[in-house]
Amino acid sequence: MPGGSKEQADTAEMLAEAERLHSRGHGAVMIAAIPEPGTVLLVREYAAGVHRYELGLPKGRMDAGEAILDAANRELKEETGFGARKLTHLRGITLAPGYMTHEIQLVLAEDLYEERLPGDEPEELEVVPWKLDALHELVLREDFSEGRSIAGLFIVREVLAGRA
Repeated sequence: MPGGSKEQADTAEMLAEAERLHSRGHGAVMIAAIPEPGTVLLVREYAAGVHRYELGLPKGRMDAGEAILDAANRELKEETGFGARKLTHLRGITLAPGYMTHEIQLVLAEDLYEERLPGDEPEELEVVPWKLDALHELVLREDFSEGRSIAGLFIVREVLAGRA
């Protein structure tokens, strides 16, 4: 077989036909809001998948035609009661790229101001400020298990440390 073995060709064909779980909707955003240097805002909300309240970064779905930074600021206002004058798209984070197409966009929100928008949550979320230098304590808590938030906080900590 030109350019490779029959085994490589069979593997390539199998990979091309592999079933993928496709995300629905228009994308999603996750926001690391910094109310003051060294502090990030978390939200406590009910996580139906594990039947308990969990801490995590604010996050939500993007609306059709909505830009990443606009969606991030809207979700921030809905979930925390704050908007941001400075928004920076850091990167996408995937859950399981081997079989899922879902990717959430991590946004850093700075220079916050108070503004609340009505959201789609069934109850008001508790906003919990957390010191970035105490991430080692946060990741050991039973009520902080969502992998995207864990990864996002470590990325944000490194980005902010690189500015110093």
